Amino acid sequence: MIYLLLGTDMGDREANLSRARELLGQRLGAQLRCSEVIETAAIGFDGPAFLNQTVAFDGDFEPYELLRCCQAIEVEMGRAPHKARFDENGQRIYEPRIIDIDILHLNGVVMDEPELTIPHRQVFQRPFVLGLMQQAAAKR
Repeated sequence: MIYLLLGTDMGDREANLSRARELLGQRLGAQLRCSEVIETAAIGFDGPAFLNQTVAFDGDFEPYELLRCCQAIEVEMGRAPHKARFDENGQRIYEPRIIDIDILHLNGVVMDEPELTIPHRQVFQRPFVLGLMQQAAAKR
């Protein structure tokens, strides 16, 4: 099972989530099972609230293949290509974004590399993420 977290805090947030789901389904050739949409405060910076949703699907993807697909959708939707940035204390710098697609879980893959960590740290650091994953999984 593969789980992705979608998040948006800019523009028409509902439409952003809908468009991301549409593009993911098309590009991955997958039937997406979706959690409810919830609103959460921005974490790590002062900014507008996020709408978040988890999508789950079955598939056989290599980690970096899936990452490239998610990042290509982000760019297509108007997000500038990005790489994680950190301040002088090593803290991650976050900012508003039209869409963010994070790989939470990928068929049991465990990896911790500079560009990609699976399972995503948010699964354990942000309590709402696990709940959304459980909702999406229950939609079988």
